[in-house]
Amino acid sequence: MNPLADKPIVPDAYGLSDSQVEALRAKHGWNELPSAPAPSPLRIFFRQFTSFLIIILILAGVIAYFLGDRADTLAIALVVIMNGVLGFVQEWRAETALEALRNILSPQAIVLRNGVETMLDAREIVPGDIIYLNAGDKVPADAVPVSANELNVDESVLTGESLPVLKDARSAEAMLFAGTSIVSGRAEARVAAIGAGTALGKIANLTGSVGQKTTQLQVQLGRLATQLGLTALAIAAAILAVGLYVERDPVEMMMTALSLSVAMVPEGLPAVVTITLALGASAMARQKALVRKLQAVETLGAASVICTDKTGTLTENKMTATEIWTPLARYNVTGTGYDPAGHIALDSARVRAKDSTDLANLLNVAIRCTHAKLNHSSNEWRITGVPTEAALVVLAYKGWADLPASNDIVLERPFSGERKRMSVLVKDTDGMKLLTKGAPEIVLDLCTQVMENAVPSPLTTERMTEIKHAYEEMAGRGLRVVALAMRDAAPNDTSEENLTFLGLVGLLDPPRPEVRKAISAAQHAGIKIIMITGDSPVTATAIAGQLGLNIAKTLTGDALEAMSEQELSAALEDDVLFARTRPADKMRIVAALQNSEKVVAMTGDGVNDAPALKQADIGISMGIRGTDVAKDASDLVLLDDNFATIVRAIREGRRQFSNVKKFVRYLLSSNTGEVVAILANIIIGGPLIFLATQILWMNLVTDGATAVALGLEKAERRQMREPPRPKSAPILGIRGIATIGAFGIYTGFASLWIFITLLPMGEAVARTTAFTAMVVFEKISVFAFRSLSQPCWRIGWFSNPLLLLALSITLCLQVAAVYWPPMQALLHTAPIGQDHWIMIGLFALPLLIVPEILKSILRLHAEPKALSTPEE
Repeated sequence: MNPLADKPIVPDAYGLSDSQVEALRAKHGWNELPSAPAPSPLRIFFRQFTSFLIIILILAGVIAYFLGDRADTLAIALVVIMNGVLGFVQEWRAETALEALRNILSPQAIVLRNGVETMLDAREIVPGDIIYLNAGDKVPADAVPVSANELNVDESVLTGESLPVLKDARSAEAMLFAGTSIVSGRAEARVAAIGAGTALGKIANLTGSVGQKTTQLQVQLGRLATQLGLTALAIAAAILAVGLYVERDPVEMMMTALSLSVAMVPEGLPAVVTITLALGASAMARQKALVRKLQAVETLGAASVICTDKTGTLTENKMTATEIWTPLARYNVTGTGYDPAGHIALDSARVRAKDSTDLANLLNVAIRCTHAKLNHSSNEWRITGVPTEAALVVLAYKGWADLPASNDIVLERPFSGERKRMSVLVKDTDGMKLLTKGAPEIVLDLCTQVMENAVPSPLTTERMTEIKHAYEEMAGRGLRVVALAMRDAAPNDTSEENLTFLGLVGLLDPPRPEVRKAISAAQHAGIKIIMITGDSPVTATAIAGQLGLNIAKTLTGDALEAMSEQELSAALEDDVLFARTRPADKMRIVAALQNSEKVVAMTGDGVNDAPALKQADIGISMGIRGTDVAKDASDLVLLDDNFATIVRAIREGRRQFSNVKKFVRYLLSSNTGEVVAILANIIIGGPLIFLATQILWMNLVTDGATAVALGLEKAERRQMREPPRPKSAPILGIRGIATIGAFGIYTGFASLWIFITLLPMGEAVARTTAFTAMVVFEKISVFAFRSLSQPCWRIGWFSNPLLLLALSITLCLQVAAVYWPPMQALLHTAPIGQDHWIMIGLFALPLLIVPEILKSILRLHAEPKALSTPEE
């Protein structure tokens, strides 16, 4: 509320003095939002070492160190450090990239100090300062207008409302809010609140009240890591206890227990997950989506609901004239935004008579009764003035209307919230004319005639009814309707009476052209789209219809406030649209969806979106027009402000999770084979089949490289035709555990058989052959995990060349481990012969053939069902 509304306005010609400013700053502080300190590089680095798997690895390294095994200690340390560096690099790059999106220069404002108008940094403003605002300026603090001239303010960052708001210094509601923008006019205002005390600051505090969230991948990997770690420790402790009980050598049993725990914990898993997500994040950056945290894209892939703002997110945030209605015809207008490249086409469905002259008169009013201007610079069309007026000017350009002279306007009766119209007296070739535009219900009351074929005719009751019906029909489709009229006038005659009605223009903030297709793709992927906007229900419903959103119910913020949590949950089960919402409403909607086990993505760009962005499972902000508050609250920043990028991110997220499942199963099946071999060997009382260093070599060097390549598998067909996975869906299901068990049992007993068979030739040769066999088994097994449902002949044996490269490199490394003396010393291996390699090859062959046969049979069985739905 304007505290000066009922007081006489006394111009302040001096402003605050320096001493007053110092006293006020000591009391109120700087004009800046409170924010948590940016995470330091050290903090980002050290939080890479907090997962359970990493902690288990560190403990294993400490045990190896105290047991005197420096090689194992060094190997584990290298893995832990590599994982930390990879995670740090990606997160630090995201933080610095986000900082680059901010304005390089701090915002400034014109302030009256010591009787002098001075340009100052906005942070130096204090309550009581007098500031001057002009078109294009951003309001630096909450302020009360002292004087205002045709002041229109864009408040969409706070309210979501797409239309500018007229501010009158005498109005009780004429408060100017920090972060909003001056569209047209100018004002002198006194600062009322700064920093955290502004409306923007209060929303920022609301955002800060939302706690840190954990992504679904973090939850599932954390749960898996805990289960694996505890199981490994329990089994290792049991083996150690049993060995000591039967009086085996304590050091040997300690090393055996350590080897077993190392074998059970997939040391390469943290690094592989980090590398895979980092590569996915880099791929998304190339597609104009900045991932602030590695797990963000994967979480978006699990999204079951996208809550999206309308203004500027689904729409272009540019008013556009889309149709014209005149008494004799209707016209469709092509083109969007402020580019005048479109044209005006006659709608053949409603043509009474040729009225090109009437259309010219209407366009003449549109381009002359205005303060808006259209300019072309830097290969882009830009406007100055109110967007509605600018849209009418662009419309006139599309109709090739004559451009007005700079001195055409003689007198003006400006637009105001009370009058809802604007009139100008202009010089024309055949005398003076009064041109008027405004709200149809207001302008029609001023008209006594209607233009038909350039001839004014009486405005009869029937014609008035027809015009009102056309207006209501256009408004019902969400168009903002402007009426235009004119009359001949005498010099200095600006009386708005006896006007001749020319027609109606319907304007719309048009949907982005790519959004409809993106929404359709999301819906085919089983994702629900909910529009949450501060705009009017009529406009929002019309936009939803154009975008293909089926809306069964529209709720306003007031209706939402009156609903219980149970009523809101029930409403969210339907196809619902929310209009006239407040920031707290958005948070409540997101929380209600999350309580229903939905994974919620929230898009937005304004300050009003920030709390919900942080509350959501994944917040998606706009990089170009998004506010800093929204970017800081988000997990993903769209660098091109393109809603379609979200669908690409969903596809990438689903690919990432699918690949995470693949390489988790692959790594665990490999580790299970090692555990089976070690356990079975201990039970039969044989010497160690694998040494701890050899296990680390298998799990880190050979398995790690292959798993990373597996994480780069392309998206499978029909991936975007599947519904989102349930929130509680584990990385490993029953089928996954069964697959891991089957591979583990086969590879474990096969390597143990080789070991036992070759023991008469010496422990070193037997262990080396078994060790090499396990490496080959694990490399061959990777083909079975390239797809969890499709055989390799279907997806292509050579469709992942990086995987083939990784296999070739790791097999060459294994050959070096067997025959190169330095590697022999490190891994305690001995050379093996041709017969040994043939034995290994024969045991490896079923790992390649059997999965292909089983998947082919399953695919043939599922073929009729697959054919019932078109491929993506």
